[in-house]
Amino acid sequence: MDPVFLQIGSFTIAWYGVLITLGIVAGVWVGTKMARERGLNVDLFNDMILWMIIWGLVGARLVFVVTSWNQFENTPFPRVLLDIINLRQGGISIHGGLIGGILVMLYYARRKGMDFYRYADLCVPGVAFGIIGGRIGNIMNGTDTVGRVTGWAVGYRWPDSARAFHEGMCIKNPNPDLDLSQYCQQIGGQIVMTAPVHFAQMYGVIIGVILSVASYFWLRSRIPGWAFWQFWLWYSILRAGWEETFRLNPLSPKAYLNQGLDAPGIGLFTDTHVISIPLILASIYFLVRLRRQGVPAAAPTDTTLKPS
Repeated sequence: MDPVFLQIGSFTIAWYGVLITLGIVAGVWVGTKMARERGLNVDLFNDMILWMIIWGLVGARLVFVVTSWNQFENTPFPRVLLDIINLRQGGISIHGGLIGGILVMLYYARRKGMDFYRYADLCVPGVAFGIIGGRIGNIMNGTDTVGRVTGWAVGYRWPDSARAFHEGMCIKNPNPDLDLSQYCQQIGGQIVMTAPVHFAQMYGVIIGVILSVASYFWLRSRIPGWAFWQFWLWYSILRAGWEETFRLNPLSPKAYLNQGLDAPGIGLFTDTHVISIPLILASIYFLVRLRRQGVPAAAPTDTTLKPS
């Protein structure tokens, strides 16, 4: 497990970026294919996707920096600015990326007169692929989205060769609830974090696979927006109910924490737990509303889109 995919001199390309890029490319290919099959404007879709990627990355990084400011606050200016924009080592928020992408779609819906839901549905598989790529990239990075120490049988003991993980976990964290240095030992001349943890990154990969498969069935619905809101519902449920519950993230508010070698490794509530509650409620509301509205009498065409 090595964060670096390719290194030429001092220039490096991280697995994280490569894998997310592959997920995006696969998503664009699937979305373009569906747009053509559904008689939608393929050129409009591809143009919109480009800006969604750009502003999605901006939103993803911005939300991560805001919610993880403790990682940047002690870095002197102007170096902190370089750290903030450095995406090669990971550090993005999926929710921030989705918000950035949705804002672009809303802009296109207003300026171009396109049907928001018909195009938003096409993006669902790509987001799921991006989740898979991002979480595999987190595994390669080692220190991203780590799980809590657990005594359950699902606990994963990272191999000693995963140096990024061990070195990252053995640096004392000022937050005692996030500090795993107490489990670190010198083994074979190397520092090793010996405690088993929830393999939270793999939980995320599995969630991405589930959403990818489910999107195939959601997209069979003739109700525009059905796949879009199903994604938000089930991503929020799976992320908050499974991955986030066992992930080593700060608690706000701190309602329940039970981690350690003789504990399940559970923490409630993180920011994602809190955010997921209104997202789940909103998703249920809009799905019920869409179901009651039913299938539109006739699908609109995109031949009369507004000029930019």
